Amino acid sequence: MKSTTEPVALCRYGAEWTATKLRWGLAADGAERERLLDIAAGCGGTEVEFTPAP
Repeated sequence: MKSTTEPVALCRYGAEWTATKLRWGLAADGAERERLLDIAAGCGGTEVEFTPAP
């Protein structure tokens, strides 16, 4: 049985992973990008916030 919080956790994971990539200027390969887009598609209005690394 899946937890009802699983989608929320996945959305948070996707947002945090994306923020880390953006913060540090890291690239994502095609497969990673597609997976992050798949996650984001199910997350509604989840915003990604980040501060660029110095």
